Amino acid sequence: MDPDAFKQTFSGLALGNAMAAAARDYQKEVLANGKAQATTNEDVDLDELLDDPELEKLHAERVAALKKEVEKREVLKRQGHGEYREVTEGDFLGEVTGSEKVICHFYHREFYRCKIMDKHLKALAPLYLGTKFIKLDAENASFFVTKLAVKTLPCVILFKKGIACDRLVGFQDLGSKDDFSTRALENILKKKGIIDEKKKGDGSDGEEDADDFKNRRIRTSAAQDSDSD
Repeated sequence: MDPDAFKQTFSGLALGNAMAAAARDYQKEVLANGKAQATTNEDVDLDELLDDPELEKLHAERVAALKKEVEKREVLKRQGHGEYREVTEGDFLGEVTGSEKVICHFYHREFYRCKIMDKHLKALAPLYLGTKFIKLDAENASFFVTKLAVKTLPCVILFKKGIACDRLVGFQDLGSKDDFSTRALENILKKKGIIDEKKKGDGSDGEEDADDFKNRRIRTSAAQDSDSD
């Protein structure tokens, strides 16, 4: 079979990643062995391939998994995940108890370091849909500031199942400097178990600032939209 014709035929088959990989492997094998003009006996019967129950099963499972993932993302987005939002003191309790993992930044509008923390948390929020990212104006939340013993700002409190389990006070965990990277904050949050480890191949090595994270967020969003098509 002509390799170009083979490639064109396979490009139209919506059989998922497994089929696409199999097609590429087969084409490489044909080209490597110099069998571009293979005999009829060596040709692939695409009709049989399409009717293969195992491939149909794999494709159905792939579609079902993608659908389930899209539905899960939609539920989390309705709960306020996927963005960095400001909440009021009246909404605070419902926000931290309504999700399994929550990061809340107690901040002051005029504090420079709070603005730095805002920038990094805003960059991370769309990348970790499983965790809710919120902020609360400490000046307008005296009850919870007292209850949670918030004494230094910025103060980032980590909640799991509605319970405050850890916190970042000022920039103590970030080298006590203002120019820490978004990657540095991300790694600390990973170690504390409040955000999930990213899958291999997400570009997680090296340093990355908020602008780099903005670009990664755009790529992540595009990939999610592609999966949902």
